[in-house]
Amino acid sequence: MTSVATEEIKRLKCEGAELWRPNEILKCASVFFAKELDRPTTR
Repeated sequence: MTSVATEEIKRLKCEGAELWRPNEILKCASVFFAKELDRPTTR
């Protein structure tokens, strides 16, 4: 493999990791808010 290809793979792995983090945060937030909506309200 060439050094250019190696650098491209490294860059893409970093980019993938950066995209993974916000997705995980959004998944956790959606679970949290779904639980809040399912909770019965008392008035």
